[in-house]
Amino acid sequence: MGRFPATSTSGAVPASLGPGESEPPRASRPTARPENDLVLQSGRKHMKAYQRGMDGAAFSQLVVAVPTALISLLVVGIVFSLVSPLLGVVAAVLWLLSGPLVFQRRVEGAIARHLIGMRHPTPAEAERLGTVWEEVTRRAGVDPATYELWIQERAELNATAAAGHIVGVTRHALDRLPDSRLAAVLAHELGHHVGGHTWAGMLAEWYALPARTAGRWIVLGLTALFRTKKFAGIACGGCLSLFIVQFLLIFAFTESMWWLVLSVAAGPVLITWLNHRAEFRADAYAVGLGFGDELLEVLETEHRAGAAPAGSPQGGQPYFVPPPPPYVPGPAATPRPGLTPDTTRLVTKAAHTKFEARIRQLRHNLADG
Repeated sequence: MGRFPATSTSGAVPASLGPGESEPPRASRPTARPENDLVLQSGRKHMKAYQRGMDGAAFSQLVVAVPTALISLLVVGIVFSLVSPLLGVVAAVLWLLSGPLVFQRRVEGAIARHLIGMRHPTPAEAERLGTVWEEVTRRAGVDPATYELWIQERAELNATAAAGHIVGVTRHALDRLPDSRLAAVLAHELGHHVGGHTWAGMLAEWYALPARTAGRWIVLGLTALFRTKKFAGIACGGCLSLFIVQFLLIFAFTESMWWLVLSVAAGPVLITWLNHRAEFRADAYAVGLGFGDELLEVLETEHRAGAAPAGSPQGGQPYFVPPPPPYVPGPAATPRPGLTPDTTRLVTKAAHTKFEARIRQLRHNLADG
């Protein structure tokens, strides 16, 4: 389900051909749809021996995630040790070995459906995506059946590389993008998969989950205590805050674990920078496949739509960069509950800055190419 073999859409001879007639060359086929402007290259390209790899951005993301993973391992061991010391050791080992499970097809499907809000394409969507995906993967020398195409109900011209074998295309992109630009977006996401950004990010998020969950619970608990506006609650919150600060100081300096504390504190900043580098690499990959001009048009269109005032003819919906997996389901252009107007403006400004940087780098790649 969701896979598109190389022969699924273009390998069959149309039924309208009579005996002895041959199928016209791919590049000269009549366009059945106004959006069917993708130039299909003729000729066969051999599949690459390695369908995916790990570039510098993916490797660096794994390295940056190690300190948080160590804290997660400690959290899992401590929680289950409250029941039994032996159970704590067993749970920590099992959790450490559970990483590869997130790359199983069924687990990936559950993540895509329930955490990212994806669905399988309809037959009509699968037919169109199959033709475009076949051209992208053929140029890349990648087996199209290696990955699955899913649909996201999100209001942005985007696609998402998720888990280890899933590429999600937004319904908005299917409705508004012609085939050439849709191919450029898919080529960009294929670059994430081929470079290893997707599986490295998923693995890093998985191993960081216990530590981040514990951190959120601590923050929520302290916030609840301070919001009681009662002396007992505020006093308990203050005491717990002082205890946490004292524990971190002792752990960092007395136990000489300052490198771990510093690494965890700097982790989000480094991961954000590495994500930007991964975007540049995926853009360069799309340029290498011959989709640079089309990708530049998509980025400029989305950038203009995000910069336009609300209610303007250009669109006016701010572009919200999706968080690292597990993603929050729902339209990406809808502000999350609880965001203040100032925070919303900061997020929108950051997204615009990211677009501008990608556009500049993409133009540089096209000029060099």
